[in-house]
Amino acid sequence: MKRSRPVAFPDVTGVILAGGQSSRMGSNKALLPYGNGLLIENIHRLLAPLFGEMLIAANDRETYAFVGCRVAPDRYRGLGALAGLHAALAGSRTPYIFAVACDMPFLDLELIRALVALRHEADVVIPEGDMGPEPLHAVYATACLPQVEAALQENRRRLVSFFPAVRVLTMAPDRVAALDPTFASFCNVNTPAEYFALRGRSFVGGATADRKRC
Repeated sequence: MKRSRPVAFPDVTGVILAGGQSSRMGSNKALLPYGNGLLIENIHRLLAPLFGEMLIAANDRETYAFVGCRVAPDRYRGLGALAGLHAALAGSRTPYIFAVACDMPFLDLELIRALVALRHEADVVIPEGDMGPEPLHAVYATACLPQVEAALQENRRRLVSFFPAVRVLTMAPDRVAALDPTFASFCNVNTPAEYFALRGRSFVGGATADRKRC
């Protein structure tokens, strides 16, 4: 029997956070047609070879059943992205996760590898771009779960609200820029205008001459 190719980081779960309301877009951003399929399919296809398992943090299992991985619903409903991170940490079968938003079309494999390679040095490994830290493109240890839960119970909803209680390692902008000079990895799609502007660009994981910051 032919063996499947071993993954790069078997102790890490790749997480796609797809529980947002997409209010500015007017439709589910994860399901927008883009590249070779839908936005979430392309992200899943890029990340799956890296990680021991893939997980989608979202409340509607049926919506994402076609992707072919587990879906973890929020245990704290209505509390935003931090609740999605909590669901991912609680649902992970590995000691670390790499969490990324479902609307980031220019993910960079080398940057992701560099971040994940630092996972043993802190509870959170987070890159800093031209607009500051990027918590929707970061590595989290499942050991952070009690601190995340405490923040939610106190109605602190910001993704960074539990950071003072854990060990955080920041990848400085100059180091990020050495791998992703335009910080395109952190580009996300919020409005129909942004979506249509992106339709003409190359997609996740691919080289392109037009990887401008959104």
